[in-house]
Amino acid sequence: MKKFFLFTVLLVWAGCGFAQFNKYFLDKTLRMDYFHCGDKAHEEYYFNELLEEPYWGGSKVNLIDDNFYGNYYVNVYDAESGKLIFSRGYNTLFGEWRTVPEAETTRRCCEETVVMPFPKENVRIELMSRDKKGVFQKMFEYTVDVKNYFIKRDRRLSAPVADIHVSADPARAVDVVLLPEGYTAEEMDKFKEDCRKFAEGLFIFSPYKENKQKFNIRAVLAPSEQSGADIPAGHVWKNTVLNSSFYTFDTERYIMTYDNKSVRDLAANAPYDFIYIIANTDKYGGGAIYNHYGLSVAGSELYAKIYTHEFGHLFLGLGDEYVGGAAYSDLFSADVEPWEANLTTLVDFDRKWKDLIKKGTPIPTPVDKKNPDKIGVYEGGGYVSKGVYRPRPNCMMNSFSVDDFCPVCRRAIEKQIRFYSE
Repeated sequence: MKKFFLFTVLLVWAGCGFAQFNKYFLDKTLRMDYFHCGDKAHEEYYFNELLEEPYWGGSKVNLIDDNFYGNYYVNVYDAESGKLIFSRGYNTLFGEWRTVPEAETTRRCCEETVVMPFPKENVRIELMSRDKKGVFQKMFEYTVDVKNYFIKRDRRLSAPVADIHVSADPARAVDVVLLPEGYTAEEMDKFKEDCRKFAEGLFIFSPYKENKQKFNIRAVLAPSEQSGADIPAGHVWKNTVLNSSFYTFDTERYIMTYDNKSVRDLAANAPYDFIYIIANTDKYGGGAIYNHYGLSVAGSELYAKIYTHEFGHLFLGLGDEYVGGAAYSDLFSADVEPWEANLTTLVDFDRKWKDLIKKGTPIPTPVDKKNPDKIGVYEGGGYVSKGVYRPRPNCMMNSFSVDDFCPVCRRAIEKQIRFYSE
C-alpha cells in the first residue's frame, strides 16, 4: 500500500513538472553564446548571439537545479511574471584559466554557452558567478524576445549521428553526445568503435552499470582533415574539427579546446545533456569541466578509467582527490566550504558526508592500513596536501590504482542520474 501511494505521488509530481514545461517551453533548445573576459582579479560578460537548435535533451520535470554545483549559474525568468522557470550550474575553461599564473599578467576572452529549453514567451537570462566567499553574484542580464528574427536557425557543422547506446526518451535519460576530434573520413569506423569502448568503459563501474538503462549515448560523425591533436611543445599542429590541444595551461597531459562554437555546433546534431570529446591520439591526456565538456584520448590502455574519472568531473563536478599535478593556484579557500560533493574544508561539513561516518571516527581521520575503505575525513585533495579533505584514502577520483568510487561519490552520482532521468 505504501509503495502504491509513493508511486501515485511520483506520478502526480511528474505530471506537474511536465505541465510546467509545456506551459513555458517548446521541445527544442535556445542557445546563448557570450564572451567571458578578464583576468585573475576581474571578469566581464559580453553577449554574442542566440541560436535555435532542434532538440532538447534535458529533463522536462527537473527544471530548477537546486544542487548548486559549479562556480557559475544560469537563471531563466519568465519576463512577464518574473518567475524563475529554469536554472543550471556549470563551470568553464575561462574560470579555470583565472586560477593559473598567466591570469595574473594577461587578460583574455573565452567563448561560452548556456542552453535552455526554447521559451514560448520572452525571458530574462541572468548569469551568476561565485565570489571568493562562495556566494553567487549577478554578472550579466539579457532579455530574449523569442520572436526576434536575429535568433539564428541555420545548422552549422551538420553531420550524421550514430546511436551507441539508446535506452529511453531524452527527457527520461542522461543524454551524452560523443564528438570526434582528429578522426579523418576514413577513420569514422574507428571513431564508432572508440565510442562503443566509451560506453562499455563507463558501464563497468558502479553506479553507472546499475543505471545503464537511464543513459543515452550518441555519436556525431564529423571528420577532421587530419588525424590526431595539437602538441605545441612537440611542434605538432593538426587541422581538426574541434581544434583541441595538449599543454592547455602549459600542462602537458591537459588536452582541451578553446573553440566553444565548434563544440556546440557539432553537439547540436543530437539531443544532449553532456558533451564528451574523444581525441584520436595515443598520447596520454584528458580533462573535463562540469557541465561544459569532457575530453579524453582514445589510445590509452587505461581508457575505461580515464573516461569514467573525467566523466565524474563533467557530470557533477566531482573534485580531484589527489595532491599536485595541476597548474591551478588558490583554487580552494580555507574559510569556504567547496561545492564539490567529495571535498571539504570542514567549514560546513554537516552538509557533506558526515552522515556516512561511523560514530567515534576521528575528524580529521588518520589512514588505517588495515581498513583502507573506511569512510572518514582524510587530509589531501583538490591538488593540495593541507586544508582540503577527501572521504576515503583512495577512490577513482584520486588514482587509477583502485576500481571503484567511494560511497560519497557513488551517492552523489546516483542523485545526479535521478535528476536528469526521473
